[in-house]
Amino acid sequence: MRAWPSPAVPRLDDLGTARTPSLFDTASGSVVATSPDGPARMYVCGITPYDATHIGHAATYVAFDLLYRAWLDAGHEVRYVQNVTDIDDPLLERARATGADWAELAERETELFRVDMQALRVLAPQGYVGAVESISTITEMIERLQRLGHAYEVDADVYFSVHADPAFGQVSGLDEPRMIDLFAERGGDPGRPGKKHPLDCLLWQAERPGEPAWDSGLGRGRPGWHVECSAIALEYLGERFDVQGGGSDLVFPHHEMTASEAQAAFDGLRFAQTYVHAGMVGYGGEKMSKSKGNLVLVSQLHDSGTDPMALRLALLRHHYRSDWNWTDADLRRAQTWLTDWRVAVRESSGSGRGAATAPVVHEVREALADDLDAPSATEAVRRWSVATNEGADRSEQGAGDVIRRLVDARLGIDLG
Repeated sequence: MRAWPSPAVPRLDDLGTARTPSLFDTASGSVVATSPDGPARMYVCGITPYDATHIGHAATYVAFDLLYRAWLDAGHEVRYVQNVTDIDDPLLERARATGADWAELAERETELFRVDMQALRVLAPQGYVGAVESISTITEMIERLQRLGHAYEVDADVYFSVHADPAFGQVSGLDEPRMIDLFAERGGDPGRPGKKHPLDCLLWQAERPGEPAWDSGLGRGRPGWHVECSAIALEYLGERFDVQGGGSDLVFPHHEMTASEAQAAFDGLRFAQTYVHAGMVGYGGEKMSKSKGNLVLVSQLHDSGTDPMALRLALLRHHYRSDWNWTDADLRRAQTWLTDWRVAVRESSGSGRGAATAPVVHEVREALADDLDAPSATEAVRRWSVATNEGADRSEQGAGDVIRRLVDARLGIDLG
C-alpha cells in the first residue's frame, strides 16, 4: 500500500550529539531506555478507514513522529511499519449505513488520512501495509497456531486460546474480570457459546452473507483484527522490535492479544521490547468519537484556513501520554506562538542576530529524550523567541538558521 511523501529532515550533526530517547513502557509501568540493536524498529497501529482523521488520531501519530525524529537525531536508522485495517466490522457497518462500496470507502478515507499526515509533516512509515494485501501472511500465522494446538473452531470461525501464551496479561497488567468487561466494551465477544474461555479472540471469521471473503486453507472468510497486527509486525520487523505503539485505548484488548498471538505462535519469542501509548483527546469533556458527534477533524480545520503547523504545535503543547480536552484556545495560543517563532527566526537569520542557541538545542534534545516531553521542548523555543523578539539578548549571528533547523528536525514544524 502507498504511504504519503515525507518531508526532508535537516541534519543537526554540527550541533552535537542527541541522546537516544527513553520512553514510558506500559507493560513495566516505568520509563525505560530504548536501545536499538541495528535500526530502531517501530510498529504503530494504523487507522480503520471508515471516517476522517480527527484530532485524537493526529495527536497519536504526531507523538510517534517525535520518536522517529528523536531516533534519527540520535544517529539511528529507523524502520517504521504502520498497518491499515482496511477490512473490519466498523468499515463494513459504515459502508452499509451510507450505501458505499466498502473498498471504495476504505481507499477514500485512507487517502484523506494520507493528505492529513502530509499536511502535519508526519514522516511516513517505510512499510504502510493493509490487511487485505496481507491475507496470506495472516492466514499462515493462524494455521501455525492451529498446528500448535493454540486455536480452535466455533461454528467454522477460528479462535485463539489466549492462555496458550504464559505471558498473557503482562502488557496491560489487568485482572481477568476487568479484561472481560473491556473485551465486551471494545468489540470482543466474551459471552459467545462454544468458546473455551471468555477472553479467547477471533482469528478468522468464516464468510457471512453479503460480506467480503477470501479463499484460504481456513475456508472462505476474513481475518480478525488482532492477528492482523501480529502477522504484519513479525513479517516486516521480526521479533523483539523496539516499540509497539498506538493510543491508550489499544492497550487492551488489542495490544495484549496481538502480543500473545505472536508469542504463542513462536515459542520463546518476545513480541516487542517496549509498549508505548498515547493519551486520549476529548472534546466537551468526552472522548472524541463519531458516535458522540464530537469529532474535530484535521481536514476541516485545514480547509477552513488553519495553518497545519499551528495545529501541530497545539498538539505538541500536551504531553503525548496525557488525556486532555481540545479547545479553541489551544489553537489560538499555538497560532500566536507560531507567529512569534517565525518573526524571531526571520529577524535573526542570515546576517541578523538572535538569542544564544546552544541552550535551546540542549533543552529541546534533552526534553524529547525524556519520554518525548514536547511541552518542555516547545517552551524552550518560546523562551528563545521572546528573548530574540524583545531584543534583550541578540548575541548570536545567524541564530534563526539554527532554530529553524532544530524546530524542523525535532518538532516537525516548518518555520519558513
